[in-house]
Amino acid sequence: MPCAHPLDGVDLHRRVQQALDRHLEHQRGVLAELGEPMDPLVDVIAHLLSGGKRLRAAFLYWGWRALGGERDSDEADEAAVRASSAMEIFQAAALLHDDVMDNSDLRRGRPTAHRVFAALHREQGWNGDPDRFGLAGAILAGDLCLNWTDEVFATSGLPAAALERARPELDRMRTQLMGGQFLDVLEGARGWADLDYSQRIEACRTVIRHKSARYSVQQPLLIGARAAGASTQALDALATYGDRLGEAFQLRDDILGVFGDPSETGKPAGDDLREGKHTVLIAHALEHADASGAELIAASLGDPDLDDETVAACRQVLVDSGAVGRTEQMISDAAQDALAALAAASELTEEGRHALTELVAICTDRAT
Repeated sequence: MPCAHPLDGVDLHRRVQQALDRHLEHQRGVLAELGEPMDPLVDVIAHLLSGGKRLRAAFLYWGWRALGGERDSDEADEAAVRASSAMEIFQAAALLHDDVMDNSDLRRGRPTAHRVFAALHREQGWNGDPDRFGLAGAILAGDLCLNWTDEVFATSGLPAAALERARPELDRMRTQLMGGQFLDVLEGARGWADLDYSQRIEACRTVIRHKSARYSVQQPLLIGARAAGASTQALDALATYGDRLGEAFQLRDDILGVFGDPSETGKPAGDDLREGKHTVLIAHALEHADASGAELIAASLGDPDLDDETVAACRQVLVDSGAVGRTEQMISDAAQDALAALAAASELTEEGRHALTELVAICTDRAT
């Protein structure tokens, strides 16, 4: 019988949080040998791991369960949950490093890790530059999460054969995300001056694919499916599903980065404009806005002092130019492609197909 919700129907959100809490408690003990100064390092990670949608964990879990992963005992299912929780730790690593690269002030409505560490430095009156201390602390916290990702997955309790089947995909995910992050930085440094409209769109989609889409959806799903022993045909169908849904997920993120409600997103309104992010939404606007609108978008992009009034004016340009509508159409098209690919995956369990279908809506119809 299909579950009511891909997370709540199997109590996944609570169970993943329990697994994360147990891991953090263990690691606090490991770091306790270094003394009390370790507390802030673990605290910033614990904050990131205390919230979120748990989508990456859900994709790994349902990749495993939808392909018939062992679930004949509570122990086997708990092992799958622990393995899934590793995806949330990996996400924390990405967020910690992302916030440093983007120089972000807020994450989920609270100061980012590098701001927390810088504030601690100032409060204590320590030597040196507080901001450099903050950046170093956040980078090290992210590196710690990368190490924990591997540790949690390897010790999850999944059968040795399942871990061996999934390991190449896990390794590929970790390597390709770092490459995608660098590609994002590189594209921002190169700029768009020498690119035409279609090239800008393609450049954005390339970054989306490697920086976000794969590690958010496709690769967690394939890790779970490979662990379960999925056939080549099933893996191909799920790879297409994950690729297209991952793109839709990030395109929704790009719209929220400009139009999202700060009380929902936990970040200031228009933060993507201030950070100068080259997104599909911006590419559409620069191509289709009138001269004054395109000039406003170009001038505002990357201005850290952008005020709310100018953000509102930019939003209007994005709507009037059709940039939002075109991006929404891309989201819809990608979601339909994902559902078509899912229909081609004939080996899925009924509950697994239902969960992965529901996850399409969850990823694309969201406010955070």
